[in-house]
Amino acid sequence: MNIKKFYLFLLIGVVLPGWADTPLPDFGNPADSVLTRSQEAQLGRQVVRQLRNAGAMIEDPQLHEYIQTLGATLAAHAHDGEYKFEFFVVNDDAINAFALPGGYIGVNVGLIQASETESELAGVLAHEIAHVTQRHIARSVYDNQRSSILSIAAMLAAVLLGAASDAGGDAMQGILTASQAAVVQRQIDFTRSNEFEADRIGMDTLYSAGFDPVGMASFFEKLSRRYGLARQKVPQFLQTHPVTSERIAGSRNRVRQLPNVEAHNTLGYELTKAKLTALGAPSAEASYTLFQDRLEKNDVSTNRYGMALSLARWGRNDHAEEIFKALSEEEPGVIAYRIGLGESLMASGSVDVALTGYADAINLFPRNVPLTISYARALISAGKPSRAHKLLLDLLNNVPPTPEQIRLIARAANAEGDIGNAQHYMSEYYIMTGNLPLAINQLRMAIESPGVNPVDLARYQSRLDELIEAMPEE
Repeated sequence: MNIKKFYLFLLIGVVLPGWADTPLPDFGNPADSVLTRSQEAQLGRQVVRQLRNAGAMIEDPQLHEYIQTLGATLAAHAHDGEYKFEFFVVNDDAINAFALPGGYIGVNVGLIQASETESELAGVLAHEIAHVTQRHIARSVYDNQRSSILSIAAMLAAVLLGAASDAGGDAMQGILTASQAAVVQRQIDFTRSNEFEADRIGMDTLYSAGFDPVGMASFFEKLSRRYGLARQKVPQFLQTHPVTSERIAGSRNRVRQLPNVEAHNTLGYELTKAKLTALGAPSAEASYTLFQDRLEKNDVSTNRYGMALSLARWGRNDHAEEIFKALSEEEPGVIAYRIGLGESLMASGSVDVALTGYADAINLFPRNVPLTISYARALISAGKPSRAHKLLLDLLNNVPPTPEQIRLIARAANAEGDIGNAQHYMSEYYIMTGNLPLAINQLRMAIESPGVNPVDLARYQSRLDELIEAMPEE
């Protein structure tokens, strides 16, 4: 695994969710005087933008929808309505997850693949949700006034600088040690109390949401067995979530105090794992072989789905189309099968058949984000950008968009010849990715575009005025 990526994601996990803790309950919290909820959200958004701009996040709409749905189900039972949680998948094979200030929670591909049940994955997310709701960052900053917001920023800057440079592991550790050794060493002592608190509150959330609380304890045990010896080779302050015998015992004790829960993996979980396996294999041939072996042992729909994705990746779209078509007919309510069928038909040149299938699906599942995005891409590819623009605009007006959705509607508008709106959309894209100067430039170009009608012109100018007012003086 790339050492720079290792330090980037591992350290974000330990520095942010695992910062120092105080035993004070979180009401009338004096930590607000150091780091307000608004500042937490601002800091979290900034880190997410950096991760996205670095290409660390997986933008696949189906994967995003699954992890966001699972996370939202848990967050609804976290008994803290002041956070608007956002969950995302990180393209890293390390087994890790992390919470950022303000309710942003990332989970690595490696952790999803390492989980054997949905309750195990949900247990990790519930644990990270607890880090956010208990405000471990703000509480730690308050507890150690010397560890200010600037110290957090310095730590993140060192990590991001090291990840973006050619610095090796030893040099990276040197940067961190030189800048933050004293602060980090003191806060190691608090990491354990943070983890115990997140375990306790997270397990209550897990149980309340209908998942098996055994999942959290079993996953801890799995990590302990797998990495117990290897942990000695990693500097202690870079261990994101130290798994101790005390934590495992504490989790098991809490499980025994709760009623038994019979929880089964959802189809969404199984499809997510199949897709990550099919697309993450070293090659299309390797993916095909893997699912061929699985199908010989268990001919279930999710393994057939993985096989179809493998065939599509290999360029054997006719065979993929056959499998997706059969799956869609057997389970017409599964959107992933319809998307796979549409994309394989487009790839094999059956454009009209694909668009007809997409139109039928969108009538059954209006404003479904992954389906709408796949349909819009097909329309643009088929030379029908006006229809794609209209479809995406309806989605944009009704569902909070991701940056990739904004960029796609800009692409549709540009292909349609609506240059002003294309530049306006790109301005919004740059706002979401944290580049205000580029956003302003795009709006200025939109205003100067030929043929802009008075209504759009006024809209662009109003937005430009807002951005200029928000820009720092320098």
